[in-house]
Amino acid sequence: MPRRKNPLSAWTRLLTRSLAPPRRAKRPSWVAPAPRRARRQDVEGDWIAGVAMGAAGARRYRLYRPPGVGLREKLPLMVMLHGCGQDAKAFADSTRMNRIARQQRFLVLYPEQDRMSNVQGCWNWYDTQNGRARAEVALIVKAIEQVCLLYGADRERIAVAGLSAGGSMAALLATHEPERFKAVIMHSGIPPGIASSAASAVQAMRGRHGTPLMAAATGTTPSRPPLMVIHGGRDSVVAASNGLAAVKIWADAAGAKAGTPSIQQRGKRYPMAVTRFSRGRKLVVTLVEIGDLAHAWSGGAKGEPYSDERGPDASRLTWAFAARQFAR
Repeated sequence: MPRRKNPLSAWTRLLTRSLAPPRRAKRPSWVAPAPRRARRQDVEGDWIAGVAMGAAGARRYRLYRPPGVGLREKLPLMVMLHGCGQDAKAFADSTRMNRIARQQRFLVLYPEQDRMSNVQGCWNWYDTQNGRARAEVALIVKAIEQVCLLYGADRERIAVAGLSAGGSMAALLATHEPERFKAVIMHSGIPPGIASSAASAVQAMRGRHGTPLMAAATGTTPSRPPLMVIHGGRDSVVAASNGLAAVKIWADAAGAKAGTPSIQQRGKRYPMAVTRFSRGRKLVVTLVEIGDLAHAWSGGAKGEPYSDERGPDASRLTWAFAARQFAR
């Protein structure tokens, strides 16, 4: 008998091909979890390897720690979730978040998806029907707990950010674990509730998502941390309507109203339209729309995949947004 094809496998292949270009990031070599001095391109400080284990298996992570951290010093923690086709090192190189961490003195955690769990290295944010997405959330939380316990991260000052599939996972983390995070930044991602399988994720990427899924998402708790959405108007991989959907979910849940958009531009970088949604004096969502940006980290390192150096510096926007929430 001829072998029957699995339709779900075909959807999964389509999803991963859509989210990642054919270039495959080099898998980093594993080293013992003892701290070591970072290479020059990582910026001075410690580039620490670790692993978190849970019901969904194990996930490696990297931690950047700036130099001169005292034994009892508690530093803020920025959790950075890479996109498809990337790993922790590639994402650190592209975003250059470690440079900002050295200047502003905070820790940066880079959880890393396992290629056995997703061949393209995508976080399975959409896989909610079989519980895989929730299990990956739990693994990332375990990595955060390890960093708090072993490296002095301040539990009261944690933010999470991500690009593409990583941005979607960041929003999912904030939805499931809202009390852990003071801020969440979704760059070129898809919000929770829009997709629940590989098939619906492909449709969502193209901007096709129905009212029932949106209604299910807006019914979640209103106590989520403030959200920043960054999305490019020329994104042909994840439609910009997904950023607007995330804004609507967060704003509607909290009863927030939009302020007047502000057009901002620095030097020759792409201009951006910034709209803040607030309830009274409480900021709920900040929307950053960059009309000329495609599917890439805005203001990232030149020559890196998923990186556009001509855009506004998303890493500095991310840290500034998180730091304001930490100060409250």
